[in-house]
Amino acid sequence: MKVVIVTRLFAPEVAAAAFRLKALADGLAAAGHQVTVLTTKPPANAGSQEFPDYRVLRWPVLRDAGGNVRGYVQYASFDFPMVPRLLARSADVVVSEPPPTTGALAALACLVRRRPLYYYAADIWSDAVAAIDAPGFVTKVMRAFERFALRRARGVIAVSDGVAERARALGARNVEVVANGVDTNQFHPVDAPDTDGQPYFVYTGTMSEWQGCDVFVRAMPIVREKHPRATLRFFGQGSAEPALRALAAEVAPDMVEFGGVVPPAQAARWISGATGALVSIVPGKGYDFAKPTKIYAAAACGTPVLFAGVGASAELVEENALGSVSGYGPEDVAAKMIAMLDGDRPDGEHLVSWVRDNASLATTGRLAAAWIAGDLRR
Repeated sequence: MKVVIVTRLFAPEVAAAAFRLKALADGLAAAGHQVTVLTTKPPANAGSQEFPDYRVLRWPVLRDAGGNVRGYVQYASFDFPMVPRLLARSADVVVSEPPPTTGALAALACLVRRRPLYYYAADIWSDAVAAIDAPGFVTKVMRAFERFALRRARGVIAVSDGVAERARALGARNVEVVANGVDTNQFHPVDAPDTDGQPYFVYTGTMSEWQGCDVFVRAMPIVREKHPRATLRFFGQGSAEPALRALAAEVAPDMVEFGGVVPPAQAARWISGATGALVSIVPGKGYDFAKPTKIYAAAACGTPVLFAGVGASAELVEENALGSVSGYGPEDVAAKMIAMLDGDRPDGEHLVSWVRDNASLATTGRLAAAWIAGDLRR
């Protein structure tokens, strides 16, 4: 088949969506399909990467101050040029990644050209918008775009049972769950940076309001009472970063460091040397079904996870012995962090082997590609 993948993020950008879509493209190409990726020009600091098995066509896009394609104007700068390019390109099937504006416009283009569309739902964007208490009209507009994309899609790939359930509630009829994963070629145990024996916790990836990673900053003064050299290191970016920096300066001076976005190899080094990798979701915001990719990245590096919150991620960590789960509060979080510093940690080899067997992104890409091809045959 001729397959066109439409995504605002693609390798070599450092983002879960970029890794996931590359795995899908790899899986489709390995199955013998002709793959074309319509995406954006990466930022200069992303480096370069060759794709010998398929074509990657890029065009400029507006980015925010942090270099991200994040925000409604930024989304539009990708979406509107995408439509004529998609209409003009020969394809047997189209795969779209969120945001819902991209999915809805891709669905409209596919409707005009009578092509099947598959929507890769890594999460439910309108739920995330509602979770951060965005204005009501913004949530309604985003929900309308998302409903249209999900209802018009011939099939929806969901990364978890929770996402699948919400996709069906919004109108998706044909949903397949393909669990999220991580690139084990990039995330695996490696030599850690030299910190002169200073223990640290690491938070990697997106920092958003619904994730609520400020709870870890608030926990640090309590942790320092028992372990005065312990630090917290953030790598990544997001809408909550300015508030996190201000909070750290106020309540945890000299305890928290922000390293910005780093390449996967560097992230793997910092994760490998950490006492624990921190993950959180604010309970009761409608996002308890999410399973952030940073859980898999940490375990792949042999580092235990500390998850603060409830729901699917808590079950994932507890049922597979990937680390610890705490209540969403500074005192509870600090108690678990102190326990980790005192040596209460699962075996690193168990973590690495679990990811290899259950959450390899290469396997995820092949499964998603096989389902799309099989669904079209049916």
